[in-house]
Amino acid sequence: MVSSKLRIAFIHRDLGIGGAERLVVDAALGLWQSLGHSVDIDRVTTLQLSFTGRLRVHHVVPPLPRSIQGKFHIMFAHARQLHLTMHLTCTSTHQYDVFFVDQLSTCIPFLRMLCGKRVVFYCHFLDKLLANGAYVEDRPRKNDSILKYIYRFPMDWLEEVITSIPTSLPLDYPGINIAAYISPVDPSDSDILQVASQRRTLLSLNRFEMKKNRNKDPKTSGLRLVLAGGYDPLLEDNIRTLRSLIELVQFSGLTYNIVTLLQSHVAVLSFPKISSNEPDILFFLNFTTTQRSGLLQAQSTLALLYTPTNEYFGIGPVEGMVCGLPILACDSGGPTETIVDQPADQRTGWLYRPQLLVCAQAFEEICSLSETDRKALSQRAWDRAQQMFGMEAMAKSFEEVLEEAVSMGPVSRTGMWLVMLAVLGLLVTLIFQYGSFLG
Repeated sequence: MVSSKLRIAFIHRDLGIGGAERLVVDAALGLWQSLGHSVDIDRVTTLQLSFTGRLRVHHVVPPLPRSIQGKFHIMFAHARQLHLTMHLTCTSTHQYDVFFVDQLSTCIPFLRMLCGKRVVFYCHFLDKLLANGAYVEDRPRKNDSILKYIYRFPMDWLEEVITSIPTSLPLDYPGINIAAYISPVDPSDSDILQVASQRRTLLSLNRFEMKKNRNKDPKTSGLRLVLAGGYDPLLEDNIRTLRSLIELVQFSGLTYNIVTLLQSHVAVLSFPKISSNEPDILFFLNFTTTQRSGLLQAQSTLALLYTPTNEYFGIGPVEGMVCGLPILACDSGGPTETIVDQPADQRTGWLYRPQLLVCAQAFEEICSLSETDRKALSQRAWDRAQQMFGMEAMAKSFEEVLEEAVSMGPVSRTGMWLVMLAVLGLLVTLIFQYGSFLG
């Protein structure tokens, strides 16, 4: 086992708007703050990060777009990550003991071959299964076109081959930085005043993506519904999701408002009939850590709603439990492990089938909780979150695997050239193929 402190590089193509990104940053913070390792995060995106002031974060601007006319996202994601990897190999890889890679595995053979260092890969959810909403509902999609299949096949094959190479990361449960959620909030802070309300509130924290099923949030009868989450104006899915939600609100005859960070430069489409005075629905795009804590801790917040189905883990319910909120979530995927639904005296939340009537019944139970029952549930939720999902336990799990990887010694480069050349050849072929398709 390695006894000295490690020098770790996190390679992540996107940071800033989702739970998977949050997990990566919390893991990096835990390894650095709690365990004393040296940690750098290398990324591609330019989104504002409200939580990285205590970490060394290197932003490498790629010469490639994220997509062409909203198409070929995955191809360019692979290429942009490889650009980041090549930049690192030419500048700073010698100073690290081990690399931590998540989401995309394309860079792994290059890091092993060119640097001779061990790589730990954490796969939140295979892109092969996640692409275009596959497995978001209870069955895989079967209506993809032949062209889509041809487009996806080499990418899926590449992912399968490469993910067999690195050290795996066997975590029972991801964790979160609990201290960041329970820190006192200043009610006079301008960021808090932007979202504060005395109206009884239901809170939903999730990215503005179709697969998150945010159109299944229950109708608010006399209550305020806050839909807060990551929003990237460069992603067509985010734009389309926000537009469809607003159309649904307008059709229902409810009032709404769209709020962004006070210092934000995020471009948001203009919509008619926006109400800035206590709207029924508040769309909050890209909140800060302080604003998230303010919403979760607010006395007016009744419950946290979690609408995605078959989510791999889902950090949202744990965030709510840390703050003692009742959770209302779909009965599939991660929430079935994070939330206790039965027996009632051990309950930390409600799991429901994604049907309006079932959801409404659970929602009515939450709203009718007595003060005594609410406090008891709040304590149970806090206890479970602290015992099972704390950042300290997660950071220790990460440390053990990283140390095990380093203890294996330098990477044997025998045969790695063939893998790396195969990856390069495939990417070059794809670039020419799609270039001729577009041209």
